[in-house]
Amino acid sequence: MLNLRPIEYVGNSPRNQPRKKKTHKGPSFFGGWFLLIMVLAIGFFYLRPIIPFLQSQRAQASAANKQKAIESLQGSTEFAKNLAAAALERTSKAVEYDPGYYDLPYPGGDLPSHKGVSTDLVVRSYRAMGVDLQKLVHEDMSAHFRLYPQLWERKGPDRNIDHRRVPNLQRYFSRFGKVLENSHSLDDYKIGDVVTWNLPYGATEQAGGHIGIVVPGPGARSNEKWVVHNIGSGPEWEDKLFDYEIAGHFRFEPLNGTMTAAADSKAGANLSTSP
Repeated sequence: MLNLRPIEYVGNSPRNQPRKKKTHKGPSFFGGWFLLIMVLAIGFFYLRPIIPFLQSQRAQASAANKQKAIESLQGSTEFAKNLAAAALERTSKAVEYDPGYYDLPYPGGDLPSHKGVSTDLVVRSYRAMGVDLQKLVHEDMSAHFRLYPQLWERKGPDRNIDHRRVPNLQRYFSRFGKVLENSHSLDDYKIGDVVTWNLPYGATEQAGGHIGIVVPGPGARSNEKWVVHNIGSGPEWEDKLFDYEIAGHFRFEPLNGTMTAAADSKAGANLSTSP
């Protein structure tokens, strides 16, 4: 006899279940990260040997930009552009920041070539042009000492240090050069201009100010106004004209190669005597 008992089934009727859509399963989240890390590791392994080469190429490009700028400036007959070239050449010198007092020969005295501060960079750049700021500042201070800042409790000029102090250079440039606006417009600054800054508290030379020379930027940025200065790491070519508070803006081109208060009586009509 046949067994006709129904088969027990628990759950919904199979006819009522919706069809499942077929989906394509990609890699898991962690699997994707693993593949990415593997790719980066392999890339680093094979590219690591050329990193020093790329760094050297970048350094060569920087040196090439500097040399190109120097040659372009030296090709000019303008004193200011030749001064900027001399300043750029200073950036190839290794200089330890040293504001110490030195007994210097006179005239033409200088610290050891591997030492100096921002004023020494400016003095050396002008000296490359045949202009001795040590001699010029000392002669003018000897004749007009009270016109210079009285900040160091001295009773007279000191040819060893006076030209190495920013306030003294500011006063000398204001007497024998052009005093220009301390603006924030690049159009007001020309290649070869001298700029002084008030530095924020704690920065190098904070007590006496800071000084540098305006130069063109490198390579494709040659139309920009950069500066050469020494703020502690030696002479640097940097885009920092407006990074600090500008205290003074001067254009100083000596007459007849040398200039003191008595050098050229015709100069007096063109000089500013502002503080």
